[in-house]
Amino acid sequence: MSTIHVGESNFENEIIKATCTVLIDLYADWCAPCKMLAPILEEISDEHPEIKVCKINVDESPSIAAAFRASSIPMLVVVKDGKVSNYSVGYMEKADILKML
Repeated sequence: MSTIHVGESNFENEIIKATCTVLIDLYADWCAPCKMLAPILEEISDEHPEIKVCKINVDESPSIAAAFRASSIPMLVVVKDGKVSNYSVGYMEKADILKML
């Protein structure tokens, strides 16, 4: 499974109503650490089909970014059963992301 781009229109279906663990990447195209994180998230998505990896561009979806209080990016948010169970701000190594899940 590859990463899913989420915006205002598909947020509820892809994240809130998800029946699996969701890893959300709040990012921006201009953010260097976000670009470094992208291939790691693709790997996690490919290696762990039980986890849905979603990407939300904070510039395109500012209201979603505000809802998560994303004051700094990259921000990773783990959602289980429609609720935030964990989050982190800044670049992380793959092993640390997997521990967070």
